[in-house]
Amino acid sequence: MIGRLNHVAIAVPDLAAAAAKYRDLLGAHVLHPHDLPEHGVTVVFVQLENTKIELLTPLGPDSPIRKFLDANPSGGIHHICYEVSDLPSAARTLTEAGARILGDGQPRIGAHGLPVLFLHPKDFDGTLIELEEVNPELQPA
Repeated sequence: MIGRLNHVAIAVPDLAAAAAKYRDLLGAHVLHPHDLPEHGVTVVFVQLENTKIELLTPLGPDSPIRKFLDANPSGGIHHICYEVSDLPSAARTLTEAGARILGDGQPRIGAHGLPVLFLHPKDFDGTLIELEEVNPELQPA
């Protein structure tokens, strides 16, 4: 069901400082920040050869990332994202097996402009998982 690792998301208290570390210390290609109001975050993607790192910080006081950073003031890994070719089918298979989808269970548009769902971390060994629907025919080899 799951395909490639799309990204690892890291919640950070200072987005500019975190982006600078990846750019200046690690020599990574760091993209520009953009706000995702529907998700309550501002994100910066770090483009790697085989995947991406998503640096995220709260966008406003009601952001779900605010609660994460309150518990982890230095930041930390927030979620991992896997690609799927058919999000509704994956969601159906997972819920039939007892996995819980966060929110109202309906896909939302994620940072890449594609449909995403989040799976409850208690169902996946304490790891928040994001599933992103991609068209495998459009992906680079």
